[in-house]
Amino acid sequence: MSFEQEWGELKAAAAMRLNQAGGADGSGPKGLVDLVVKDDELGGIGHAAFGLFNKLEPTGKHAKTASETASKGLTGDGFTTGAAFTEVIGTWEKQVKSLLQACAHISNHLDYTKKSRKADDEWIETQLHSVGPAAPGTDTAVPVSQLNRYFR
Repeated sequence: MSFEQEWGELKAAAAMRLNQAGGADGSGPKGLVDLVVKDDELGGIGHAAFGLFNKLEPTGKHAKTASETASKGLTGDGFTTGAAFTEVIGTWEKQVKSLLQACAHISNHLDYTKKSRKADDEWIETQLHSVGPAAPGTDTAVPVSQLNRYFR
């Protein structure tokens, strides 16, 4: 089987699973409908990413000075491992920076998502609110004919 054939079959199988991950009537394979995220979960993930960022920033650099001193000492004493050690320090710094950027991105994105969802919910609430006072005992819900405008 060629790569293209295998890749096509895998994509088709994945699309079929996604399409079955919960029908309009709430049906679907049990355990596969897990794409719902609550606001408190977003906040918890964002908070964990923020906490990791704050802890990683200082601790990711704690051995930098000692490592640089060791690298210079080894190089000065004629050991080729000094240059290799310097390269390891550079690689470590790049990896720590990449992880810090990822944590910041996750935290900022989830903060934005949470605020955006709240703003969207508030907008929908104001749009669907019946204007004017309602007579006692009457339904103030927006008619279905008007609701259709919001689902395009």
